[in-house]
Amino acid sequence: MQSRVTRVVVLVVGVALATVGCGKYSISNIRALKAFQDGSDAYKKGDFTEAITHYQESIDRNPEFGFAYFFLGNSYDNLFKPARKGDPANDQNLVKATEYYRTAIQKLATSPEPQAPMIRKRSYEFLIAAYGPDKLNDFSQAEPLALELISIDPNEPGNYSALSRLYEDQGRYQEAEAILQKLAAQRPNDPLTYQFLAGFYDRQGNFEKTIEAWKQRAKAEPNNPEAWQAIATFYFDETSTNKELRPNVARDYAIAGIEATNRALELNPEYFEAVAYKNILLRQQANYERSPAVQKQLIAEADVLLARAKELQAKQAGQAVADAAAAAAKAGQK
Repeated sequence: MQSRVTRVVVLVVGVALATVGCGKYSISNIRALKAFQDGSDAYKKGDFTEAITHYQESIDRNPEFGFAYFFLGNSYDNLFKPARKGDPANDQNLVKATEYYRTAIQKLATSPEPQAPMIRKRSYEFLIAAYGPDKLNDFSQAEPLALELISIDPNEPGNYSALSRLYEDQGRYQEAEAILQKLAAQRPNDPLTYQFLAGFYDRQGNFEKTIEAWKQRAKAEPNNPEAWQAIATFYFDETSTNKELRPNVARDYAIAGIEATNRALELNPEYFEAVAYKNILLRQQANYERSPAVQKQLIAEADVLLARAKELQAKQAGQAVADAAAAAAKAGQK
């Protein structure tokens, strides 16, 4: 929730600056803009009740001000408390939020403002979320909105992911998978597509398909060390947590994870996470080797990597301190 609030705070600032400087509103709607600015100031402080008062005033003074409807709806959205779900007064906040999100979608459809398409998209996203299982739990309302959003912006992978997640939440797993597979067919070179697929398969507990999706992601961006490190992470987690793995399978998984860290380190020799994981994966492999000589060799290699990981960690920590000091000094000069 905090990340969503933070994201909207950024939108508040951007929209406020854009609208305040817009000549279209500078005279006839100056009071509406002043109320919107006051609402934005309250929103940024987390005072959503006060923000609602100002955003409502902004709308009263200019009923066509589409931006204000979105932020008014989101203020009501933030007043909803999941722990009090079922309380009529609390749930009413969501009902009001959906009403204002819908109005924002309508008003912003014809707005010439540069930020209108982005805020309209956010209106769809938050409206769909408001009908999600953690809130109003009304799939019949969420599904057509998600389909409508895809029709408006068919090139946005996140829209397909949102629809897939709706089906997944309903237990309609085949449809959820089909949506993401359709996306992959349309965008075979988009790494984000395969991240969505990997997340879906991981939630289903399908390790083999999860790994295959991560490998497709790495294939789509072979020069990204993080793509290879993600594969290593999943091999490590599976080897560590799945107690039903046969020893030979666990060994193979550890080796596959090591190979993934090697690919990451080829691209970035100072990639701390890859060094650290390779150290651990080597020790995992050693646990499943029968030859004491091989075990000894693997542990020795792991020890070298452990020392290297500590060295990189100290170096990065020192750099972080230096960067912070430089930023503070620069700020003090202003």
